[in-house]
Amino acid sequence: MFHALRVSAVEQLTDDSAAVTFAVPPELSETFRHTPGQHVALRRVVDGEEIRRTYSICSPASTATAAPCLRVGIRMVEGGEFSTYALKELAVGDTVEVMPPMGRFRLTPRRGHFAAVVGGSGITPVLSMAATLLDREPEARFCLIRSDRTVGSTMFLDEVADLKDRFPQRFQLVTTLSREEQQSGLPSGRLDEARLAALLPALLPVADVEGWFLCGPFGLVMGAERALRGLGVERARIHQEIFHVDDGSSPARTPVATPTHASLTATLDGRSGTWPVREGDSLLETVLRSRSDAPYACKGGVCGTCRAFLVSGEVQMDRNFALEPEETEAGYVLACQSHPATPEVVLDFDR
Repeated sequence: MFHALRVSAVEQLTDDSAAVTFAVPPELSETFRHTPGQHVALRRVVDGEEIRRTYSICSPASTATAAPCLRVGIRMVEGGEFSTYALKELAVGDTVEVMPPMGRFRLTPRRGHFAAVVGGSGITPVLSMAATLLDREPEARFCLIRSDRTVGSTMFLDEVADLKDRFPQRFQLVTTLSREEQQSGLPSGRLDEARLAALLPALLPVADVEGWFLCGPFGLVMGAERALRGLGVERARIHQEIFHVDDGSSPARTPVATPTHASLTATLDGRSGTWPVREGDSLLETVLRSRSDAPYACKGGVCGTCRAFLVSGEVQMDRNFALEPEETEAGYVLACQSHPATPEVVLDFDR
């Protein structure tokens, strides 16, 4: 469910990115209280067409007694309708439709040693994680390894520097630039699997890190995961969120033909319905023809908003960059990427 929220601040971060803050009214405080790492979906209607985009929350999570601060980071995407609007037109006082926080790429504050490898705008959810963790848990430590193109393109420079100043003994920062040389620190270049495999053991005790958080472009996240697995890190300690999936960068499954007369039964908000699945349509598209309130945001298998439990039947997911292995093993699928592989499929969006 979307709520109309007023924009209270728009801050330019770089030439192509900004932070947007929304005012949360008291009656929606609990609705918009987030766990570090979560995101929100924003909606805009242009010429009768609905545009939805997801953006991660960069502000620290509020305590149960404090009013929530809802601040998101937005980077310009070439040809992106919403990001262009947000950076060029959105102003204080405007109203935007916002869905409550969601997502399972999150870090609940607790004692321990944690680390993140991020690229570009992948810093956004991790900034919330690090700030909240260090502020609430005096015995927690956080290592941030970030990769950006240039200093001028680096989002949240001041916020990250503030963490370093406030928690010099517990916050470790390592920065790399792919298109610009630094006066000190690591040499320029991309953080690929081989480089990370050599770098990480030199920075911190890899085996002692309780949680690794990987966020950014597909290539960086996949390379970091392979490097960590090669260093003996168990899969359960690695959490990832993909921000950009370049064409051809990920293997696509061979499409399966929709069975003749395939049908989908879905439960959403306690109500169930059964509908025929058209050839080529995803299960989400099938539900949306009759239920406009079906949850979704990106439709690209990245945000996880359309997660549903597969009650019965079989499906094929074209892509999955949102669900953890334990979620798919438990029976969850992404409706936007799923197509029926059996004549009858039953989904439950409420589980």
